[in-house]
Amino acid sequence: MTDLKRDVKDEPELTDTGSLDDTRTTPVLDRGTVDPVYQAKAQVLNNAIQQIGMGKYQWELFVLVGFGWAADNMWPIITSLILPAVALEFNQSKPPLLSLAQNIGLLAGAIFWGFGCDIFGRRLAFNATIGVTAVFGLVAAGSPNFAAIGCFAALWSVGVGGNLPVDSAVFLEFLPGSHQYLLTILSIFWAFAQLLATLVAWPLLGYRTCSSEQSTPCTRSQNFGWRYFLIAMGGFSMICFILRFVFFTLYESPKFLMGKGKDAEAVAVVQKVAVKNHKISPLSIADLEIHDAEGQQGTDAAAALKRKLEKIDLEHVRALFRTSKLAYSTALIMFIWAFIGLAYPLYNAFIPYTLSSRGASFGDGSTYLTYRNSLIIAVLGIPGALFGGVLVEVPKFGRKGALALSTILTGVFLFGSTTARNSNSLLGWNCAFNFMSNIMYAVLYAYTPEIFPTKDRGTGNALTASANRIFGIMAPIIAIYANLETAAPVYVSGALFIAAGVLVSLLPFESRGKASL
Repeated sequence: MTDLKRDVKDEPELTDTGSLDDTRTTPVLDRGTVDPVYQAKAQVLNNAIQQIGMGKYQWELFVLVGFGWAADNMWPIITSLILPAVALEFNQSKPPLLSLAQNIGLLAGAIFWGFGCDIFGRRLAFNATIGVTAVFGLVAAGSPNFAAIGCFAALWSVGVGGNLPVDSAVFLEFLPGSHQYLLTILSIFWAFAQLLATLVAWPLLGYRTCSSEQSTPCTRSQNFGWRYFLIAMGGFSMICFILRFVFFTLYESPKFLMGKGKDAEAVAVVQKVAVKNHKISPLSIADLEIHDAEGQQGTDAAAALKRKLEKIDLEHVRALFRTSKLAYSTALIMFIWAFIGLAYPLYNAFIPYTLSSRGASFGDGSTYLTYRNSLIIAVLGIPGALFGGVLVEVPKFGRKGALALSTILTGVFLFGSTTARNSNSLLGWNCAFNFMSNIMYAVLYAYTPEIFPTKDRGTGNALTASANRIFGIMAPIIAIYANLETAAPVYVSGALFIAAGVLVSLLPFESRGKASL
């Protein structure tokens, strides 16, 4: 990736893409759902991006956006993996407080970066989120007490919380409508992160950590594994940040610029992407300005002042509830994210403890078997993400069908895990759960940004992510007061997944085969 900033003069001969009229895309949202001038111009930009096609710029962006997907899953898993060791070293009676601090940071990050990227743009947020995560992840390795590691977990989570709302918006806005299924395939990075975290944790946490059965106090020198683990994973995130910031030039989203009244800059970005892909785009400013007769945003001083004042009001939120159908869709997808936001961490964040404690009751709760089983579970997530990418393109099934089925089956497999009578059957149920939940998340992360218009997409992503994080905060609180040695959390989690799957079937928009606005 060292040549990502190579001068365009060194590129091969460019290919003409023809006329904009040669390419037509069908929008996800119905006509009249969003501002008609914006919708018309967004359609022109969709056609231009579709003509340029999937090329070098989008494939590089695919990889770099994947780093954000990886961080979103990796850091919550890191917290759950270090939780037992941290609790032993600092003699903490309520270890889930660390998960609570993390979820508060995730909520703050989702709100700040999600809403913010609709105001100050995608570029700053895209680079800053993973940078914040890396810095505070590395610093956390030197934590002298439980309060310090809790603060640093909240701070690194502020970065993590912004990754998906920002990255999904960035990628979708440069993606041809014919390739929007790649938003689903991106979840392979999400699954890979779980595998990577488990592989690195095995030698560092599995054999360089105090035992809960030792009679002497756990000291820092005996328990350095979790600190090495944070250094390793923080270093990985720092490498991701450097690859994004130093070796790649991210252009501002053309539809974001157009939504701000900067048509000339939007056209310039499309032309740059075309050159990067060895193409020539026929798009011109006139193709956008022709729609100004319908009432385009003003550019005088008064209009500029109005736009600045709009930055501090709820304009973007109101736009997502502009019509009854769009309001219904926005509210429903928020409830779906909220239910999953409680269900997933309630079960998954405590899987290492569950495997160890229930494995011990089955007579095989050793460190080796616990991490071996965690690794097997993590591996199953990768084919799940790939299968989700295929499933969303099946005719008459699409995003909604894939999401509803995978979400309901995720809950069913959780209920099934309560019937396990030995560690192998428990492992089997957990593998099935992870396979289906990765399909679910792969489709959910792709479908959600597709049903929001670009100018409000960051805000829409922020609303759904915030609902997810708010309910996620409840999971560690429940863990503090609930008995995790019973099946109660599993039943609650399974029921929430099934309820979310039912709600998916009620969503009004199907985005398969259509271009986002």
